[in-house]
Amino acid sequence: MAEQKKFVPFVSSETNMAEFTIRALIIGLVMSVILGAANAYLGLKAGMTIAATYPAAVIGMALIRLFKGTILEENFARTVGSIGESIAAGATFTLPAFFIAGIWVPFFSTGNYMVSAAIMAAGGVLGIMFVALLRKVMVEDVDLPFPESVAAAEIHKSGRSGGTGSKFLFSAMGIGAVVEILKQFKLFAPNADGLFSLSKGNILFRSPDISPAYMGVGYIIGPRLAALNFSGGVIAWGLLAPMIAYFKFGDTPMEGKDWAGTIIQVWRDYVRPIAIGGMLVGASFTLWKMRKNLIAGISRSIGDVKKAAAGESNHVERIEKDIPFKWILIGIGLTGVATFFIYNYFAQDIFAALVATVVMIIAGFFFAAVSGYLVGIIGSSNNPISGLTLSTLVVAALLMVALGMSGNTGVAAVLGVAAVVCVSAAVAGEMLQDLKAGHFLGGTPWKMQIGDLFGIALSSVVMFYPLMVLHEGDIKAGGTGFGGDALAAPQASLMAILSKGIVAGDMEWILILVGMLMGVGFILMNVKSPMLVSVGMYLPLGTTFAIFVGGLIKGIVERFNEKRKFNDAQKSRVENTGILISAGLIAGEALVGLLFATIMFFAEKRPSEIFSFFEEPSFIISILVVVALAYLLVSVPLKNAGKPQDPAPPQVSM
Repeated sequence: MAEQKKFVPFVSSETNMAEFTIRALIIGLVMSVILGAANAYLGLKAGMTIAATYPAAVIGMALIRLFKGTILEENFARTVGSIGESIAAGATFTLPAFFIAGIWVPFFSTGNYMVSAAIMAAGGVLGIMFVALLRKVMVEDVDLPFPESVAAAEIHKSGRSGGTGSKFLFSAMGIGAVVEILKQFKLFAPNADGLFSLSKGNILFRSPDISPAYMGVGYIIGPRLAALNFSGGVIAWGLLAPMIAYFKFGDTPMEGKDWAGTIIQVWRDYVRPIAIGGMLVGASFTLWKMRKNLIAGISRSIGDVKKAAAGESNHVERIEKDIPFKWILIGIGLTGVATFFIYNYFAQDIFAALVATVVMIIAGFFFAAVSGYLVGIIGSSNNPISGLTLSTLVVAALLMVALGMSGNTGVAAVLGVAAVVCVSAAVAGEMLQDLKAGHFLGGTPWKMQIGDLFGIALSSVVMFYPLMVLHEGDIKAGGTGFGGDALAAPQASLMAILSKGIVAGDMEWILILVGMLMGVGFILMNVKSPMLVSVGMYLPLGTTFAIFVGGLIKGIVERFNEKRKFNDAQKSRVENTGILISAGLIAGEALVGLLFATIMFFAEKRPSEIFSFFEEPSFIISILVVVALAYLLVSVPLKNAGKPQDPAPPQVSM
């Protein structure tokens, strides 16, 4: 048997190079807040987040190079900067559920803020502690390809030779910001809709929302997934809502509403619960398809704890040093105590809080391991965090019912368990992805882990504010906040309804059951992602339509790739440039959206009340904006395909 070749990182273990520096930490912390806030905006509005590793790598490289820093500083800054996205995912998937379930009304109070910060911090710390236990075996497992980690590491390496791609990212951020500003000041209409009527019955048509962020999301996920998402919108708005309105209201619209308002209300009251049933089956089916990987991840986690507890040799290389085992146990123990007090605050029952804490630690550990394992196979962008969280929520809800809990106290305890586990799993996946990239580059694991603890501390303190500003700003703009048209928050809505349905007996079971049967039908039809179709049913049509337009644009680029007979290296350059531009458009719109929500929060005036180009803006200009964005997403990546003989860049997936 041939001797296995020893792994050699980009920076050797013996090299003494600047890594955990104040400037790298500050840059990483700033990125964690900005990228986390942008993903919170996207998660609430579109029900999905984008992996922050890639934009954090590009931005971190650009800034560290200004100070003539090292590649390990870049790696450290990227690690800290990307952790904000995982905190944002955990926050947006769970915290709005407290409002939607009627527990935190109003959403903001000092107590709610402190509890949310404690939930995010507890979940984040647990994720890091669990990853420190699991890192060595999982990072060194040759069967786990870690595709996004490979790409991130190669980007850092390529940056040493000159190119970073930051110009595409920052330019697109500026474009996304300008488009959102002009939309807020009514230069063009954000969307258009119209009612199509026959002798009996009506169908409400809506254009895609004019949104660089949604188009960027569609470009990133590609034409197939964007089409699946949009198909849910077609089912909801082209079939179910008009059909239910026809049979329920006949020739007379709902009292106090016209036919457009009636169809929208039918979608909210009837179609959304059906979509929730579909999402539940879709999440379960996703976990079932991954059952072998899930079982392997759980089995691996048990074995890894035994190895970690046994200790290692006295001499440990720099690139193999994690947080010491005793401090990991202390961290888990202190976090467990903190979560016990959180759950006791919710449940007002010591025994129930103790049970919830035990469930949280066990589920958190297993799902942190599973999350990291799945990231190693498919990348953090495709990690089914919401599916893992839903399974925890159902178990916790059934336990609360068995313990006699009911009402808002039981629902709050269930959501608290789910929230901590969700944050823990999201952080664990992101941390393992960054540790693998650091493994390639020669980063020091314990420094990266400590850096992420700083990132988690800051993100936990800050992340409630973007959620609050978006929620309150939407209400002051005439919306309903979380769960409404502008901030659909589909995962949080699902968790709120499930927890109330199981604990409080307040679930529209017939509609949920219909949706579940619909989800089974999707599975029997071999639909690739029943979950994505159901999410498309839950979201407003303008959102899914805009995402679909972005997916079509990506399809056009792929056709040009084939028509021009680009080789793999050229296709990779086109792909990387397109993703950078898309990420920039998302970040630009998201940050400006947060800015204007903040203005609404403090000034209580819409931007258009301060200044507007037109009272009734034309949708013709809106069409021109979409065409311009499409041209940007097609032309710039194709122009940067390079020559056939140029070396291939790292392939990036998000």
